[in-house]
Amino acid sequence: MRLFKRKEKKIGLNRAEALRCIPVKNIQVIEVRIETGEVLLSYPLHVRPWIAGLSRRFGVRSDSYPTKKLQMDVLGTAVWDLVDGNRSVLKIIREFAEKYQLHPKEAEVSVTQFFRELGKRGIIGLNPSPVD
Repeated sequence: MRLFKRKEKKIGLNRAEALRCIPVKNIQVIEVRIETGEVLLSYPLHVRPWIAGLSRRFGVRSDSYPTKKLQMDVLGTAVWDLVDGNRSVLKIIREFAEKYQLHPKEAEVSVTQFFRELGKRGIIGLNPSPVD
């Protein structure tokens, strides 16, 4: 009898597959432009099930969970504006590199790290691109 379950390995995407993915914005995210033209995002916190159960026991309504805010700088706003549900990650990287005159590798590292952080927060997701 086994006391502990083995964790299954997560199968990730290789670099080429990840760059072909299409980033999409979470529909629960509220986007506000501030005076400087930058974007302020308001997004719901992910509440773990056991915390949600505990909250219900203390009478906290399930629709009253807190939200967090994230203010993007100029570069973050530029990348955010390129996310339209049609462009692939690679296309966004190329347009970003061209606009800000960056080396393609530098732009790739910056944009993919930015998407990784937004993905961890549940602000964006990646849809696999259909195979051409």
